[in-house]
Amino acid sequence: MGYDLHRFQGDVDEELICPICSCVLEEPLQAPQCEHAFCAGCIHEWLTRQPTCPVDRSPIMPNQLKPVPRILRNLLSRLMIACDNVNYGCTTVVKLDTLQTHIQECEHNPKKPVTCESGCGLTIPKDELKDHNCVRELRSNMTTMQHKIQDMSSEMAEQKLQLSEQKRDIQLLKEYLRSVRISNPRIREIQTTIENEDVLRWVSNLQTARVTRWGGMISTPDAVLQAVIKRALLDSGSPAHIVNELMENAHERRWPTGLSTLETRQLNRRQYENYVTKRIPGKQAVAIMACENQHMPDDLIMEPGLVMIFAHGVE
Repeated sequence: MGYDLHRFQGDVDEELICPICSCVLEEPLQAPQCEHAFCAGCIHEWLTRQPTCPVDRSPIMPNQLKPVPRILRNLLSRLMIACDNVNYGCTTVVKLDTLQTHIQECEHNPKKPVTCESGCGLTIPKDELKDHNCVRELRSNMTTMQHKIQDMSSEMAEQKLQLSEQKRDIQLLKEYLRSVRISNPRIREIQTTIENEDVLRWVSNLQTARVTRWGGMISTPDAVLQAVIKRALLDSGSPAHIVNELMENAHERRWPTGLSTLETRQLNRRQYENYVTKRIPGKQAVAIMACENQHMPDDLIMEPGLVMIFAHGVE
């Protein structure tokens, strides 16, 4: 439906009148051939009953409608119209293209959002303020929030159950694969070969490191530091099946006998230069992998390798 004629100041050109509702065009669209213009709502409703132009009966399909020319839109935008809230006391007359902006700010708009100053601070339509009850509204809002919390709790419980079932299925699958490997040595051999190749491929892509200050070694890194190094290992492409083991081997309690105490480390310090070390990207830490250090004594290396973290001295 269009805008009532009586709301406008002065005469309105008949070209700006909708032939269906006899009001000033609102969101106008025009027919493709005859170019007659109609309110968008009016013509869409008309075409649900019969697919013809209301003026000359030429055929029209809804998808053929198009916006009216700019000159017609400009003429409409310059019309002076009274505010929608004239019955509530507003005497303002504005251009049609600024009407909606004015309505949102109009002090006489009964639906204008206002803040309750009686204590609750809720934002409500102006015409509902006189019947507003802070306690009732807050209680209603609290009830709504409780329902939402209950729904979220139920959803989280369902998700937790699904996750638990998925973990159980994964564990069963792991046990099945383990039993298959045990019963078939050939499969176990193939898997070991694949895993070893993955390790070699990863190690070959790491940059060779040089440790300049072996005295900067942190033999007992804390959990936070280990988590940082573990993240760096994963980001570097380390095979997942060795990451946890490598990180466990970052603490002296897991090191081989030649590195297990400060005394043995002092005795074997001259041999450190024989290690093949690979830089863990972006960190003062190196990976010393068994596959690259087979020349080292058994008491200075272990499978699959060691992670040594330094305070400084890694290039």
